Amino acid sequence: MDATNIDKLRQRLLDLKVELLTMADASREDTQPVELDQARVGRLSRMDAMQAQEMAQATARRREQRLAQVEAALRRMESGDFGICFACGEEIDPRRLALDPTATRCIGCME
Repeated sequence: MDATNIDKLRQRLLDLKVELLTMADASREDTQPVELDQARVGRLSRMDAMQAQEMAQATARRREQRLAQVEAALRRMESGDFGICFACGEEIDPRRLALDPTATRCIGCME
């Protein structure tokens, strides 16, 4: 893979990292514990709030995993290991990396 393509993918990864961090900041309040004040909130409303909180926490976990993948891809770029399959050591097809720059395995090893 040439330097121009790697630079484009690096920029995509950096943009994705910023987007993930921005979304994490925006949704931080959604993952806070649900207030159990029965005088203010009815039972069904609390249940809805608890369900929404659980969904927000699951989304936050997925976002953290994706952020870890992005940061790992950026580290691989810095070390020169980007685009090399972890399993077989062959080069990952640039088309695969264009779709998902965080890919760590070639198509053959993924199957």
